[in-house]
Amino acid sequence: MSILDDIDRAIVRATQDGLPLVERPYHAVAEVVGTAPEDVMARMERLLAAGVIRRIGLVPNHYALGYRFNGMTVWDVADTDISEAGRLVGGLDFVSHCYHRPRHPPEWPYSLFAMIHARERDAADALVAEIATVLGSLSRGHLVLFSSRILKKTGLRV
Repeated sequence: MSILDDIDRAIVRATQDGLPLVERPYHAVAEVVGTAPEDVMARMERLLAAGVIRRIGLVPNHYALGYRFNGMTVWDVADTDISEAGRLVGGLDFVSHCYHRPRHPPEWPYSLFAMIHARERDAADALVAEIATVLGSLSRGHLVLFSSRILKKTGLRV
């Protein structure tokens, strides 16, 4: 038996490209799917708790906002130091997301990933330098992989 009923599917279809950019988005979704705003919110909370929806959040288009230098910084940090390094880097207000990923030596020694966004290359380089300073001796090396286009900005599809 599926966890999604017809109303759940209608809500997902109505929001899969994002919530409406209006003052009361859940009310707008409710009008589209033919239910009460409170029902939309309760159903989305249930789907979130069940893991069907992973998160509800803002997904900005950095290029449209003028941020042309969007870089995934990757850091070689010892496995024993990854929690501390992640806490330090993830706590920086200019890091949009930070996570631990498996390394694949010898070609890919990097295990800590942190995304930065800047309008100019010099500003991006300064942010990377600040991360390097914060990590200090915890970092054994790093790269910055600048994106040239948006690869994926989509939500759940049904």
